[in-house]
Amino acid sequence: MKTTLQRACLAALVSTLGCNSTPAPATNPPVTTPPVDAGAVVTRPPEVTPTPVTEIPGHEVLAQDRTPKEPPRLMPAETLIRSYISLFGGLSPQALQVRLRGTTSDNLFDTWGDYLSALGVPDYAVDIPRAPQTNALMLAAFERIGVALCERAVQNDLRGTVATNDRVLFRFELPAGGRALTDEEFGARFDVLHRRILGYPAALAPESRIPRFRALYQGAVTRHADAGARSFNGPEAGWASVCEGLVRHPEFHLY
Repeated sequence: MKTTLQRACLAALVSTLGCNSTPAPATNPPVTTPPVDAGAVVTRPPEVTPTPVTEIPGHEVLAQDRTPKEPPRLMPAETLIRSYISLFGGLSPQALQVRLRGTTSDNLFDTWGDYLSALGVPDYAVDIPRAPQTNALMLAAFERIGVALCERAVQNDLRGTVATNDRVLFRFELPAGGRALTDEEFGARFDVLHRRILGYPAALAPESRIPRFRALYQGAVTRHADAGARSFNGPEAGWASVCEGLVRHPEFHLY
């Protein structure tokens, strides 16, 4: 009996000691670093060239449909109003209205309330739905706002003393003394407006775009060569015409 009891106590003691003992830390094998050749040249992995569909087995005569699925759609009026606000420096609608009205009596712009229904914005208070498509009144309203935007920008940027980087649209200088622009000088300045209004470089546009706007600019310069003090001079009228042409462009209104 004693022997059995002693063996049980001894087994319990061994078990307790085994549970409380701390295991020996594991030793990791040493990490060996392969030698580095200082003169070795690191090369990029070969690039994966795309495989045309016609080279995939079973697709030799597969027709690809590249036709547009939808015609160009008109931007919502709210988006175009936001674009006008952004082009004029991110002013609030009320501040932009004050700027577009100006201090003269030329009546370039009235109030936003006079144009909202013409632009197609719905007015559910009087049960006027959103205009589903363009109409002559809508195009005339957009044209009126675009003309006011460009002409006020000419007065602010080209006639004022605002620094080039602080200007709204025309972030470039006119040649001193009214000198005529070369094709390269016009192209560089036109690219500034093209990027600002249409959002991408003029070099990516159709090849005929720069020559056509160059002709538009030159025609306005010629017609305003002898303008009076109340009107724009030749270069100012030329850039106002270019700006108005860009804000009338389908790429500005459609997507």
